[in-house]
Amino acid sequence: MADVGLQTSVSLDQIQPGPAGSTIVGVEEEEAPPAIGQSAPAGPQSPHLRARAHRRTQSDQPWTMFPFSTPEGFVAVNKPPSWAENEIEALKIANNYRFGFKKWKSHVTARPLEVRSDVVKELYSEPRTVKLIKGSTISPGNVLYSVLFGWWVAAFYFLVAGLMMLTYIGRVYGQHCFKLAKYFFWPFGKFVQKDREGEEHSLHNSSVHNSYESFESSESTPLVSSTRSRNGRRGCCGTTTEYWHKPETYVWLVLGAPLLFVIHALVYFVCWILVVFIPVAKVNGHAIKMLLMPPGSIRIESDSMHAAQQPSEVIVCTYQAVNVYYYKYTVDGMNIVLVNLLLFVVLALIAGYGDKENHYTSPTAKFVISLLAIIPLAYYIGLSIASIAAQSNFAVGAVLNATFGSVVELTLYITALVKGAEHANNCYSELVKSALTGTLLGTMLFIPGLCMIIGGLKHHEQFFNLRSAGVSSTLLFVSVAGAFAPTIFSKFYGSIVCSSCNNVTSWSNINDSQLTATGPSSSFMCSDCHQEVFDQEGTLFNEHIKPLIYTCAILLPLAYISGLLFTLKTHSHIYDVKTEDNNTAPNQPDHNDSHSTIAHWSRLKGVTILLVGTVLMSLCADLVTENMQPILTGSGVSQYFIGVTLLALVPDTPEIVNGIQFALQNNLSLSIEVGSSIAVQVCLLQMPVLVLVNTIHEIGFQLLFIDLHLWSVLFSVLVMNYIFMDGKCDYFQGSAMCIVYLIIVAMYFFAPNPEGC
Repeated sequence: MADVGLQTSVSLDQIQPGPAGSTIVGVEEEEAPPAIGQSAPAGPQSPHLRARAHRRTQSDQPWTMFPFSTPEGFVAVNKPPSWAENEIEALKIANNYRFGFKKWKSHVTARPLEVRSDVVKELYSEPRTVKLIKGSTISPGNVLYSVLFGWWVAAFYFLVAGLMMLTYIGRVYGQHCFKLAKYFFWPFGKFVQKDREGEEHSLHNSSVHNSYESFESSESTPLVSSTRSRNGRRGCCGTTTEYWHKPETYVWLVLGAPLLFVIHALVYFVCWILVVFIPVAKVNGHAIKMLLMPPGSIRIESDSMHAAQQPSEVIVCTYQAVNVYYYKYTVDGMNIVLVNLLLFVVLALIAGYGDKENHYTSPTAKFVISLLAIIPLAYYIGLSIASIAAQSNFAVGAVLNATFGSVVELTLYITALVKGAEHANNCYSELVKSALTGTLLGTMLFIPGLCMIIGGLKHHEQFFNLRSAGVSSTLLFVSVAGAFAPTIFSKFYGSIVCSSCNNVTSWSNINDSQLTATGPSSSFMCSDCHQEVFDQEGTLFNEHIKPLIYTCAILLPLAYISGLLFTLKTHSHIYDVKTEDNNTAPNQPDHNDSHSTIAHWSRLKGVTILLVGTVLMSLCADLVTENMQPILTGSGVSQYFIGVTLLALVPDTPEIVNGIQFALQNNLSLSIEVGSSIAVQVCLLQMPVLVLVNTIHEIGFQLLFIDLHLWSVLFSVLVMNYIFMDGKCDYFQGSAMCIVYLIIVAMYFFAPNPEGC
């Protein structure tokens, strides 16, 4: 159950003993914090805190006490509450600290480009700004462009140029293609310009005064300009009307433009998928528009001084082919990498439902593609839930997180169980139990451990809310105990079943103590022994084990409901988050007053994406289970290992990314809460739902796990609680958790397959 987890990181030498046994935390160049319940000081000495302190004094809100862990114990630190850009973001941040809500890092509202860094601004700018070239344009990225794309794009332009020259009437386009061939082989530092009509004098003056700034295009710019070209002649194709009445135009549209359109579209697609080559993709996007422009209205310049002084519009100019910062690029609020991964959704649906007989794709390829398709769908579902919850009241958000928060995992698990029930194959049930166990192991060891490593390498040592982590760990321990209680109970009444037994007793070695009423007692040498629970058709199972399973399935969701009541009703005041424009984020945002705040996805759009994503998720999950059998039987890897790793971690990829982002921003409390919230949701919601589905329709799932699952989870809980004891961590502790996780995974890798699988 999450408490407020925003922490203040201070060094131990800043902690000084105060009067009457109190403890004072000193911060360099800052005035002493006010007492609890008093307003912040009006004039802090530290310049970098002046703006935030000004907002605090305007709101006249008290500071809040936050527990801070040190080797000596808890220290009361007066820290101002969290601040957000607007009410919607404030609600999203508040939801991150509430029990039962997804922890989401990325923004759900559009951030003005003016407040972003220059690096980010450049990502969203069009390649039309003329700059003074101070050095050479030769760079590894630009050379790589010519090797990968430039030479064959230029070759196609030469091919089209020769074809147009052969037609004679299209020789103007042939000459034009020769020029563009040289440009696209090395476009860096060159400028493609279009003459403007009637703007020569004004544009010339503005270019001189603006020091070669970019020339913004106008929607009213005519297709062909009447401005004279450099050699004093008018454009060869005249006005727009004349352009469409010339025969060479239609020769070009039939013989040249279609092929070049395909080439530029292919380069655009490949560069967009590669992400770092998006500057090249933008250039090719503009090149497609250039295919419909009269050749006489287009000039290519390499002199920035001369290009800036010409009465023309800059169509495209670029200086670099590669920009590694494009991993930050977003499309409609979604990261570009995840947008590109939607291609796997299309491929999975086409291959899975268009080639059911496996004529063109193998089942293994379908399985891999469908599993990769789950990653972007899980991210879209998670962002839609976070966006809707941030624009609604907390009750709606809680219902959404409870119903759709586990829709990805439940869809995959239920589909696999139904598939196994149809074929009377118990292997799918064991696979789902392995996936559930793998999710618990990953969220308790791998996710927090990985976040500690990445965050520790950047921030050296990180602190987190010890009380919050303690509450979450305790609730997780209770959840695990309730989920595995039927398994523990069954161990007391199960039996050892062995096969391949040989009687090793000989009559010559029998003494009187071995004689019984029915003869001598025998000794057997057996192999392949395993613990077996009750027969599911037997009386003991139906009268003892099954009622316990139903009891746990009812009690576990009650713990989830109590956590919701704590955060949404009885203690909701401790999750208030400050905004820059308002004092405190209310339980429901006032959309009339926040007109300047624009969410990436409105509530209607968010609901639509949520429903569509859920449907696509169910289709991809069906393809995963449909094509899983060759992986299980032909891979040579233990089925337990496949369930613990692939089926467990792939659906949780968005949470792993969010946890890493929180750790990089030194908010390790939320990184830990990411893993704990998933593990709690697995025990308190996913397992009871699977039991409920099995009660309604027999799918072969019982809340009984093998010994390896049981002891792995219990050991992971103990390790996690031990690591979280002191309220601070570094990359060493994170590496220890990851190593423990890898050791447990190695046990599953070498474990034999379930019996009969």
